[in-house]
Amino acid sequence: MPGRGDMKQKVARTVKWTAIDRGANVVVNVVTGIILANVLPREDFGLIGALLVFQAFATLFVDAGFSTALIQKKRCSRADYSSVMWFNLAAAATIYLILYIGAPLIARIFDNDVRLIPLGRVMFLTIVINATSMVQTSRLYKLMQVRTVAAANALAIIASALVAVWLAVCGYGAWSLVWQAVVLSAVKSGTLWIATGWRPKRTMSFKAVRSFFKVGSGMLGAAFLNVLFGKIYSLVVGNRAGILPLGYYTQADKWSTMGVATLSAVMTQSFLPALSTYQDKPAEFAAATAKMNRFSSYVMFPCLVLAVLVATPLFHVCFATKWDAAIILFQLLVIRGIFTSLSSVYNNYIIARGHTRLIMLTEVIRDVVAIIAIAVTLPYIAVSTPEGPTYGIAIMLWGQIAAGALTWIYTLVMAAKCSWRSWWDFITDSLPYCATTFIAWLPAALLQQVLKNEMLLLVVQAATFIVVYIGVNAALGSRIQRDALDWAFRRKTF
Repeated sequence: MPGRGDMKQKVARTVKWTAIDRGANVVVNVVTGIILANVLPREDFGLIGALLVFQAFATLFVDAGFSTALIQKKRCSRADYSSVMWFNLAAAATIYLILYIGAPLIARIFDNDVRLIPLGRVMFLTIVINATSMVQTSRLYKLMQVRTVAAANALAIIASALVAVWLAVCGYGAWSLVWQAVVLSAVKSGTLWIATGWRPKRTMSFKAVRSFFKVGSGMLGAAFLNVLFGKIYSLVVGNRAGILPLGYYTQADKWSTMGVATLSAVMTQSFLPALSTYQDKPAEFAAATAKMNRFSSYVMFPCLVLAVLVATPLFHVCFATKWDAAIILFQLLVIRGIFTSLSSVYNNYIIARGHTRLIMLTEVIRDVVAIIAIAVTLPYIAVSTPEGPTYGIAIMLWGQIAAGALTWIYTLVMAAKCSWRSWWDFITDSLPYCATTFIAWLPAALLQQVLKNEMLLLVVQAATFIVVYIGVNAALGSRIQRDALDWAFRRKTF
């Protein structure tokens, strides 16, 4: 087993390359997203949003939670990796065939919009393509060789962005978004196969597949409910309000998820392999969770609160007024992201200890609350006003926030028990950074009353928030901030 110093170095490298990977993806996605959002009609995003609901569930069942199970297991053989890969491919082919045949039924759900049939049959090819890279990615993350994944992702996202922008400018409409997804999957998978040199055995061991079922089934159930929680709203919005309101919701969800998912991925993919090595050592595990909680809070709170703060000038600078109806939806989704991001970090601790069924129970609790919220707000989802065409959708999103908050509370308690710590310890890990974020928010928010130029407001608000946040933490002697800055400038290992 690696020493604690060696593990800290591996975690630091993993965090760095995961952050570089996600950061590069965000930069390219932001540039591409701005171009496409300005060029394409709003309904095109609604069409793709409808397809993404089914793609998300399909990808979930293809993976079956085995990617996480591979990372969680201390040692994996070539037979383990090979068996999971062949299982993924068989599941992907079966699901794609079902979706291909069922494409007309999908169109009926969304007011029988037949445009969804050809779009879906091509876009769902990504399910099969992604299945070829799942094991490759999990294997590299388990080995903490994130640099290769980062390079593959960067190449894929640049290639897919160029294709999407070219097709959009040439007038291909929603097809530009479809081919963006296909090229992204194909280039990433191809790069990983070429770069790693790893090849599966030609046989599949059902015994190996069954060995992952305990962790995998727990993660599958939790992931199913997680996807249901995230995608059921697109389904409801598209069915009740129509494709155009779904376009607003899809854009808000896309931009909010870009930030929230990036933060969650950096923490989740970086921490889990390290935590798994300490799963049988209470003192080391508890110490690791304390530092991970503080680091996550130091990063997550300011990033997400800043996104809410600058939402209006940011949208206006990027899109003028074309997507104004999506701003409030974006802000509400980011607020929900605070709870879901912290819950994702806590889930690492539960997964590392092998208690994945607790995660499924957590998801059940959240989804029960979410379904109740949907039932209560269902009559209002299609409501709009001249000032707020997405007024009813905003009402619905408050249900997501409530569900996310309740899930966070339950996950907090369960994760603390699994980490040999108390729930109050977890609270005190995060509370200082919540407080300093609020202090930084106050002067930045007051600038809205003074500055009217959108670009100037965006820059000055962001700069003020960041300077005050770092300054307050420095004045309070934040060790996490010192470690983070030292690591960022290569003065020491984080």
